[in-house]
Amino acid sequence: MLSSALRRCSTRVMVRAGGAVTSRRLESQSSAFRIHPSVEQAVAEGQAVVALESTIITHGMPYPQNISMATQVEEIVRANGSVPATVGILEGKVHIGLCEEEIKFLATCKDCVKVSRRDFPYVLSQGLSGGSTVSGTMVAAHHAGIPIFVTGGIGGVHRHGENSMDISADLTELGRTPVAVISAGVKSILDIGRTLEYLETQGVCVSTFGDSRDFPAFFTPRSGFKAPYHVRNEEEAAKLIASSLELRLDSGVLISVPIPSEYAASGQMIEEAIRQALEEVRVQGIVGKEVTPFLLRRVNEITGGKSLNSNIALIKNNAKVGSRIAVALSKIRKTKGGGRKEPRYRERSEEKTSDSGPVVIGGINVDFIAKATQDKMEFGGQTNPGQVHQSFGGVGRNLADCMSRLGVRPLFISAVGQDDLSDSVFRFCSHMDMSGVAHLKAHNTATYCAVISGSGELSLGLGDMEIHQQITEKHVSQFADRLSRAPLLCIDGNVPVSTIQYVCETARQSAVPVCYEPTDIDKASKPFTSNSWTALTYISPNLRELVSINRTLGYVEDIDIPCKLEDIVDTAIGLSLPLLENIHCVIVTLGAHGILLCGHRRDRTVSLRAKDKVSRDDLCAAHYPAAPIPPEEIINVSGAGDSLMAGLLTGVLAEYDTDTCVRMGLLAARLSLRSRGPISQLISPISVSLQQVVEEKWPTPRVWSISPSNGKTFLRTRH
Repeated sequence: MLSSALRRCSTRVMVRAGGAVTSRRLESQSSAFRIHPSVEQAVAEGQAVVALESTIITHGMPYPQNISMATQVEEIVRANGSVPATVGILEGKVHIGLCEEEIKFLATCKDCVKVSRRDFPYVLSQGLSGGSTVSGTMVAAHHAGIPIFVTGGIGGVHRHGENSMDISADLTELGRTPVAVISAGVKSILDIGRTLEYLETQGVCVSTFGDSRDFPAFFTPRSGFKAPYHVRNEEEAAKLIASSLELRLDSGVLISVPIPSEYAASGQMIEEAIRQALEEVRVQGIVGKEVTPFLLRRVNEITGGKSLNSNIALIKNNAKVGSRIAVALSKIRKTKGGGRKEPRYRERSEEKTSDSGPVVIGGINVDFIAKATQDKMEFGGQTNPGQVHQSFGGVGRNLADCMSRLGVRPLFISAVGQDDLSDSVFRFCSHMDMSGVAHLKAHNTATYCAVISGSGELSLGLGDMEIHQQITEKHVSQFADRLSRAPLLCIDGNVPVSTIQYVCETARQSAVPVCYEPTDIDKASKPFTSNSWTALTYISPNLRELVSINRTLGYVEDIDIPCKLEDIVDTAIGLSLPLLENIHCVIVTLGAHGILLCGHRRDRTVSLRAKDKVSRDDLCAAHYPAAPIPPEEIINVSGAGDSLMAGLLTGVLAEYDTDTCVRMGLLAARLSLRSRGPISQLISPISVSLQQVVEEKWPTPRVWSISPSNGKTFLRTRH
């Protein structure tokens, strides 16, 4: 069994980035798949990613050559500009991208099985571990949105296969899975001529790499057969693959790279060893998927280790060539806008992306998230063990990101620098309307570093946010017409006070609802330093931010933050009451305790519709417990509040009832709690939908009638 330490190096995030958010995609997000964070992020950003198989670790080479080879190949992939994604099956889970401990586990495992397409159901249902074959790796790579897979050599039609019908599943997989396979041709132990014929029947585009159409034979650069086509370099290979993907043929491409001549084994020596090994297979009655490992092992023994040396050399060469092809393909797809495709659900929501859609104004950051392995951390110069990864945040960006994933796609107004970080921002946010983001010289894109405890709580944050001051009234006023026609404006506390005042005045004049997200304690009071706040429709502070707002308005001087839920609710209601003179609804986020709405009554609950006719004297509060989630599943809390508000506001724009709006927010928040980035890439109109709201078993909300004189009076509990 895997150790607990090994389990921790696997991610809970399952996503097929760049793919379509359809029912098929949601099915693929089952607990069967685990995508490593570095792979998930690289695919989402349209970076070059290379899939690698693991049967070469479990069955292809002896220990310790297998583990050193696997590590070296990943290093070669990185050195040539790509992100490695080794695929392996560990205790019934398909891992796409392995950490060091997982590679070592597969390299030393005594009972690993070879896992092809046909084997997945049984292996996963039994909780077994194994190495992915070419076929199995192609399935996993396609699931994760990885278009290129590097291997040593593919399987094919076995010698005398016309009688035995022993044909590798690699060939049929190439005929039905759109992944490009970079290999040293077909293993020389096979019938190469019949293999090429079979690939033609399957509709697979086969090309050699280099100046010759001579098809390679694994250990040797020439097999005596010709490939249909050849590409001379990485750029031509990438164009070929890009063309195949663009045509959506649902079949793969085979790029055959000849082994470098200095590492090639003698063709005659290899052929004699193969014939001897084949005879041993016949005599010993070896059949099925045990044939290839036996043949490769015996050929290596017969050749005195020369075939193994050649095998390692060709794999390393393929990794170098394949990684460079992946880089060239990434550039092509980014140029064509295909590095990260729009989810298909956007096609059904096009009417919501018109010039009269919502507008979000706020900060955008490149986040560096450091999550400690243990809950208790040592401060004072010590190094705490953990994991660090890059993601994209900023409250405004988070809101716009989540709403876009839910099909609303607001105009996002912000500012970034003209630097490398801004390029990655635009790639990652390609699903958003970024036409309002200024690209400024002599400024740095905002960066933020969060240190998160082992339990997922934010312990420390550091930020370089100076560029947020460039989200000026002058810049925002360029979009004045959009602001005045929007169904909703959202603004966060990162922007300057003058910009907040301008947005509030525009909203007041055009009768547009506006939501203010305080961001943090220091920025919470920005609208409340003038009468701008009277134009706000919604605010979404936490309890400490709510105290800061009241202090700015002179309603309180200082207050102790309570610990018990009942006291927290009483305090939040008391602090919200004076704000309801002008604000339609105060939405107090309570973290693990859920969310509290304070506002005007409608249908025995709090109204979220700004156009509702409400009585200023008829106020109520509603507390909704958080959607249940096991503590061990919480990965990151930094974007949960933003996801909650984005889901809630999406429901408001759709004119859903209050319960539905809140629960959409809670569903989105729960998904983001399980995500390494602030906003989960699993959020979609399907994962956060009316059906999901109805099917979920929700804790019972409590609703009270409230007034400054009488405090709160129980109004309802819904079962």
